Amino acid sequence: MTRGFFISFEGGEGAGKSTQIRRLGERLTARGLQVVLTREPGGSEGAEAIRDLALNGSVDRWSPLTESLLMYAARRDHIERRIQPALDQSQVVLCDRFADSTRAYQGAGGGVSTDFIDALEANIVQDCVPDLTLIFDMPVEEGLRRAASRGDYEARFESKGLEFHQRLRDGFLKIAADQPDRCLVINAAAGDVETVSALVWAAVEPRLPRHG
Repeated sequence: MTRGFFISFEGGEGAGKSTQIRRLGERLTARGLQVVLTREPGGSEGAEAIRDLALNGSVDRWSPLTESLLMYAARRDHIERRIQPALDQSQVVLCDRFADSTRAYQGAGGGVSTDFIDALEANIVQDCVPDLTLIFDMPVEEGLRRAASRGDYEARFESKGLEFHQRLRDGFLKIAADQPDRCLVINAAAGDVETVSALVWAAVEPRLPRHG
């Protein structure tokens, strides 16, 4: 059986990932592909319970190091119970955030060392790495404005301030620059939803496995 195809969606607050992941899922389903839409932290029963812990409460409820451990605990359960089984059945997995978010939020944003995150990723993610990662990029102020207008904030992270969110954006762009074979940057401020959807499709369609 041929392995499925794994696409992760990354980016800062308000970049429109959730809208675009739904639209891409609908387009791929219309092509006859079996599609799984999921998210992180979350995506499985255990991981959703950890999500509630990680994203709610006061801004200083957890240190960035503790956040990293929570995220990877949720990620392992998600991989075991949802992502890997779907890939084993040749399905397309579309995930709203994955390991790059830990590198950006807790690493670039929170100061957790790259070596520590590398060690967690090697042991927990192992070879369950996205085939393609779309990084939705826009100026921080615009993203925060959009998120506030839609009530889209990740609850605990909305209060971390502009400097945190700029480090976050820079972290995502560095990931894209360091891994250009896997990561593509989508200009999330390029226009309306349809315009960004066209950019997403142009990035995804050439990389889809032909067996689909």
